[in-house]
Amino acid sequence: MPQTHEVTNQVPPHHGYDAAADPALLEALAREGAGWAAPELHRLGVLAGSEQAAEWGRLANENEPVLHTHDRYGHRIDEVEFHPYWHALMDTAVSHGLHAAPWAQHEPGAHVARAAKFIVWSQVEAGHTCPVSMTYAAVPALRAAPALAEWLEPLLASRTYDFGLRRPDTKRGLIAGMSMTEKQGGSDVRTNTTTAVPAGDGTYRLTGHKWFTSAPMSDLFLTLAQAPGGLSCFLLPRVLPDGTRNRLLLQRLKDKLGNRSNASSEIEYDGASGWLVGEEGRGVATIIEMVNTTRLDCVLGGASGMRLGLVRAVHHATHRRAFGKALIDQPLMRNVLADLALESEAATAVAMRLAGATDRVARGDSDEALLRRLGLAVTKYWVCKRAPGHAAEALECFGGNGYVEDSGMPRLYREAPLSSIWEGSGNVAALDALRAMGRQPETVEAFFAEVGRAAGADRHLDAAVAGLHKQLADPAEAEYRARQLTETMALAFQASLLVRHAPAAVADAFCATRLGGEHGGAYGTLPTGVDTGAVLARAVTSAG
Repeated sequence: MPQTHEVTNQVPPHHGYDAAADPALLEALAREGAGWAAPELHRLGVLAGSEQAAEWGRLANENEPVLHTHDRYGHRIDEVEFHPYWHALMDTAVSHGLHAAPWAQHEPGAHVARAAKFIVWSQVEAGHTCPVSMTYAAVPALRAAPALAEWLEPLLASRTYDFGLRRPDTKRGLIAGMSMTEKQGGSDVRTNTTTAVPAGDGTYRLTGHKWFTSAPMSDLFLTLAQAPGGLSCFLLPRVLPDGTRNRLLLQRLKDKLGNRSNASSEIEYDGASGWLVGEEGRGVATIIEMVNTTRLDCVLGGASGMRLGLVRAVHHATHRRAFGKALIDQPLMRNVLADLALESEAATAVAMRLAGATDRVARGDSDEALLRRLGLAVTKYWVCKRAPGHAAEALECFGGNGYVEDSGMPRLYREAPLSSIWEGSGNVAALDALRAMGRQPETVEAFFAEVGRAAGADRHLDAAVAGLHKQLADPAEAEYRARQLTETMALAFQASLLVRHAPAAVADAFCATRLGGEHGGAYGTLPTGVDTGAVLARAVTSAG
């Protein structure tokens, strides 16, 4: 066959780099008290940037989980089969402590180190981080039942991934899930119809249908059901202490937009056995500890996706030429890339600040608890809202190549909306911010104390904070304005961190564009005078 063309001007694979070589992340790691974790973070980053890990993520995503409701003889088994690389991803995450391990560590900064590793390793394949996150988040809620926590917490924190349905006390490590929403209510969990009847032996029998149960092959689940005393929280194992299967019947797996390596299911409780966690009638108050903790991981996931999209776009622009020079040297492309870099760095800074707050709350800091309560709500809303647009713009930097599955960008794009939906969509987060401010006014004081640490450093930030004081003093139609208020609070939070900790080029550009109005409706509309070279220098370190 005659040679028809020679392939030139194609971008090399984005492999062989350290995904942890992110100045914003490393600086925040040290700032929030976990600089000691940098060596392990870099080891994980090298693996995350390897060709091997890329194959793990690709094939786990392309070979989706398969539900087997019955065995060959007709026995009900309710098992989900995963690609072997799913287990490789899970084993790496668990062995590096991305799940519940920080709750068993007493070293300051343990939750910060875990957050940084979560950001780095999520870039390989985000789907498997769902059960990892829920295992992390289960511990605070489980502590409402001290006897259960004493039994199960060491297994949830174990750094051994031990897949398979067996009695919990025979396993070397456990994975936890959460099952709250139902067909008729979604986020309105107080309308749940699943019932829980005391069995007379200290357990309850649950009957009902759960609409979304992610990672149904987890070892145990926290769930909500209507007990005699009202909506209550329960712990349900997949395998009971006597070795028999609990009556958790998998009805089907969800056919999702993205997150396809992870199984999400509908579950039928057919007289399933469970233990009460907390008091009867206090189910929401008990499980909200798990929900709030998963919010942190939503923010971490959003920051992770933004970083991945940015470094991929920078890598492509560095190696692709058009109109006589590399794309990254084209002024308008530099504008786009620098704008994406600003968004990514702001997301990383605020995610790690909240991880630091989580760490300090775990050690008894009540002031940080107030900041975390409100800060998580406003930040979960905003960072997760920004992720899909960021992924779309990063994809577009590839041109038509980004629209092709081989580039990996469509997978990132399909994944991006999930963090905003998970645990409660945008309206839920915005309204919860209002609820926090109404029920705990001291959270507002903690928030303004935090952003006030940057007072006088940037006129746009000062003006935004002054405007927030006025908005919060006017309660008229607060619900109607909840999104706008939450957005401004999140931006002020991010800006205050960048002003205090980021290079001036980054902080000044962020404040001028996000708070000062010197920006259009799309990425790539930075005003003249922005030092794009200084901004992009923070992104090229791991772009290859």
